[in-house]
Amino acid sequence: QARLVESGGGLVQAGGSLRLSCAASGIVFSVSTMDWYRQAPGKQRELVASITNTGRANYADSLKGRFTISRDNAKNTVYLQMNSLKPEDTAVYYCRAEFYGYWGQGTQVTVSA
Repeated sequence: QARLVESGGGLVQAGGSLRLSCAASGIVFSVSTMDWYRQAPGKQRELVASITNTGRANYADSLKGRFTISRDNAKNTVYLQMNSLKPEDTAVYYCRAEFYGYWGQGTQVTVSA
């Protein structure tokens, strides 16, 4: 059974950093583009970053330079390094296996001012 499990969220002060992880099982991880999305309260879910199976990364324009997506195909894991966090980054962060259309359950990131 396919499963995506996010971890690494939490409470951090503005200017701090967090590293999110998403561990995949039950899929052929190496064939799928992997995405990170986020959804803030009262807002639509938005794409944060994506990385192809060959490692090409794309980012939301507003996040370039602060967030870095990476993947380790040997560990079936995708990461999101978030630096210089701002209160407006507060959201539930989800990973998605684009090829399969599967979503994780999300991890909460809260950035205090």
